[in-house]
Amino acid sequence: MPSPRRSWAPLLAVCAGYFMVILDVTVINVAVPVIGRELSASLTGIQWITDGYTLVLAGFLLTGGALGDRLGNRRVFCSGVAVFTVSSAACALAPTAPFLVAARLVEGLGAALIVPGSLALLQQAYPERAARSRAFGLWGSMAGIAASAGPLLGGLLVSTVGWRWVFLINLPVGVACLVLTLRHVARSPRRAGRALDWPAQCAVVAAVALLTSALNEAGRRGWTDPAVLAGAGLAVLAAVAFVVRERLARSPVLPLGLLFSPALSGGAGIGLLFNFGFYGMVFTASLEFQHQRGYSALDTGLALFPAVAMTMFASVLSGRLTRRTGDRPLVVSGMLLAALGLAGWAAAGADAAYALLVVPMMAAGFGTSFALTGSTATVMGAAPEAYSGAASALFNTTRQIGSATGVALGGSLLASAGDYGTGIRTSMLIGALAYLAAAGLAWRRVPAKSRRSDEET
Repeated sequence: MPSPRRSWAPLLAVCAGYFMVILDVTVINVAVPVIGRELSASLTGIQWITDGYTLVLAGFLLTGGALGDRLGNRRVFCSGVAVFTVSSAACALAPTAPFLVAARLVEGLGAALIVPGSLALLQQAYPERAARSRAFGLWGSMAGIAASAGPLLGGLLVSTVGWRWVFLINLPVGVACLVLTLRHVARSPRRAGRALDWPAQCAVVAAVALLTSALNEAGRRGWTDPAVLAGAGLAVLAAVAFVVRERLARSPVLPLGLLFSPALSGGAGIGLLFNFGFYGMVFTASLEFQHQRGYSALDTGLALFPAVAMTMFASVLSGRLTRRTGDRPLVVSGMLLAALGLAGWAAAGADAAYALLVVPMMAAGFGTSFALTGSTATVMGAAPEAYSGAASALFNTTRQIGSATGVALGGSLLASAGDYGTGIRTSMLIGALAYLAAAGLAWRRVPAKSRRSDEET
């Protein structure tokens, strides 16, 4: 029997890699103005420093998942950590803005190799359902903690040691992650006989990149701008091309029967909706605190901290409860609580005191993380082991799309509303409706107990 310390080592290794990936989505935000001044970057260059990483990450997740299933998830995960760590060093040493943009794109590619393998490795390392649920819960809490702590950590680093440390902090974490993974995570099976379906992979990359670009531009240009509509239309065509290709392919990325199964598609849809609500809330709350209330970047990070703290507590609690209750009650109750929180923010009024907004933020953070464990287990439990990497990639791709949609819609509402307070309240109300839709989807698609748990009991 492995020692307790050893049993936690795979979880620590995987979560360290995942934490780096999500942290780099948000930590850059408060550093970009300083980077732009020091490197004389144009507005377009600043946008690419921020968005290029996210675009590559979202676009290549399914490719990373397919490579993990074919070559072994541990091998691809470690390769991703190595690429991410080296490219982070390149970002820190960047002499010019174009060099930094290129390094960020490579960093996004490394992240796309890390994320799909992280869930697959946890499923492999913790075959017993209770331990796996706890591991999935802590893995999920890393996203909320990293995303919300990013502005706080970025503000601290930029104001003390400089913007280059925003990237240098990844180096010791990356090295520790690599060492822990190689020492404590077992080798993953390789399925070299499965060919990579490159046309389908290219269609996914095109669909996600076009959709994410259109959503990012919607906040600046407006939802009816021809470029935004063209990007969204081309993204739909690329998605249709992916489905057609998967129907014809001998070795599909995900068989259509699995892709459209109630549990897998339902879990992915829930992930999209709760990321839409949570990251839309974090983005609009950040703007509210800085632009309307005059908070500094550091103060904003502190103001968001209650929501961050709730994610860790909720994930641990849900991981413990799921063995008794099954996944469905936890996902449904989490989504209803988060919906109540954002509806409470919308009802609080335009000039509500910060003390009145703390509880809604905590409810959204708690509810999202409380539901994440069950939705993750639903997706991973619906996929055969041979497709665990691809299923993880699909789940995280839909979550990335949800995040991008929530941020884009929140920015568009704030920009278009005549009254800033009205834009905030409308954004929170739409987020609450997304959480309610996720609760309804969970009631219909999330099994009360996973198939694998039934087998184990």
